[in-house]
Order: sequence, then structure tokens, then C-alpha cells
Amino acid sequence: MAKYICTLCKYVYDEDVGIPEKGIPAGTKWADLPDDWVCPLCGSRKKDFELMEGQASTPALAKEKKPEPKVISNNVSLAGSVKVPAGYGDDDLRALSYAEAAVLCSNLAKGCEKQYLFEESAAFKEISDFYMSKAGKVEGTFDDLMALIEENLSTSDEALKIGKKSGDRGAFRVNLWNNSVAKILDSLLKRFTDEGNAMLENTNIYVCDICGFIYVGDEPPAICPICKVPSVKLLKVRRD
Repeated sequence: MAKYICTLCKYVYDEDVGIPEKGIPAGTKWADLPDDWVCPLCGSRKKDFELMEGQASTPALAKEKKPEPKVISNNVSLAGSVKVPAGYGDDDLRALSYAEAAVLCSNLAKGCEKQYLFEESAAFKEISDFYMSKAGKVEGTFDDLMALIEENLSTSDEALKIGKKSGDRGAFRVNLWNNSVAKILDSLLKRFTDEGNAMLENTNIYVCDICGFIYVGDEPPAICPICKVPSVKLLKVRRD
């Protein structure tokens, strides 16, 4: 019997144990799980799992070919060997949109709340609400969303290297969360491509208020698989 690990949230499926509470009895082999089975922790696809090292081989797991990372020219060096993608320096300064300003102030409000600066948190929340009221509806297509995710993933590995080399644990953690959440979003969008609206029917959508992790299912996991906060921080999305 073998074990398979989710490459996105690190959940481990053990063939010896199965998932009895989900109707998958002990001894169920990986190959016998349906093709549309998803990770019970983060909702990623079966294709996002891989055989754990040192495990006996079972029928090969079909791996999806990952796109080649985009090559960004005109890189400038930082701390010797680490490269910063062009467009991430002073030449990229621009005014924030209303929506971006709203998100920024919302995050500042959360940061203040964690430091027990409740007055400042309330002020940033008020500013965020003001900007959001000015933002209007965001126009875009499904392809636009996929392109944004791919762009994020194409630069996140480099950002992780920079954060780690800088020795700034906070910056590294934020980039690690961003990388993990983006990969899960990519998996969810590809699931939606395969399943369509049926994926979202008769179920709920939750968003982690701390790291942005998105979960599709009846009830959220006990803890966020990315930032480890309790389920009370996974907020249910209201569908009007």
C-alpha cells in the first residue's frame, strides 16, 4: 500500500487508512479513487497529488505538464546572485486603483487589529469601505483570471528566493502563502474548466480572511491548510 501527498497543501492520502468518514474504506487504492476525486483539505484535483518518496509504486499517477516559466528580460541584481524581475523596481510606481487602495487599507486594518490597535483598525476599515464604494464592478473574463494566476505563478518562485535570501521571515512567509494560494486557485480554476457550474452547485465557498485560501465544500476544514488559522477565519462567501 502507498501514500500520496497533495503538492499544494501537503495532505497525505494513505491507502491503508482510506477516508472512512468520506465513504472511502481502508485499503482503497489510489487508482480506485474516481478521477473527479478532490483533496478533502484544499479541494485540489487528483492530478495535484504525487507518490510520496520511499513508497511502493502503484499504477502511475498522470502528471499534468507544468507550463514553462516566463522569461523576463532586463533583470537587475540584488545581493549578488538573486535576480529581481524587471518592473518590480522604482520604474513601476503608479497610482493605485480604487479597488487596490481598498484592499491595501483592508489589510492594514487587519494588521492593526492583530496588534490591538482597534482605533487605527477601525479608521483603515472606514477608508477601505470608502475606496471600495468608488471602485465599481470589476470587468473581466475567465481567461483574464487565468492569465493573472499564471503571471503570479511565473514570478512567485523568484520572490520566494528573494524573501529567503533577505532573511526577512515575514516577507518569506507572505510570499510562501501567496505561492501556495495561487497554486490552489490555479487548480480550482482548472477544475471549473472541467466541471463547469456543477462544481459550485449545492455547496459553499469559503475564503480565509488571513491568507486568501479558497475552499469549495459544504463545511470548511478545521484549520486553514495554508496559514493554520482556525475555521472561524474561513468566511463564507455570500451569493446574491
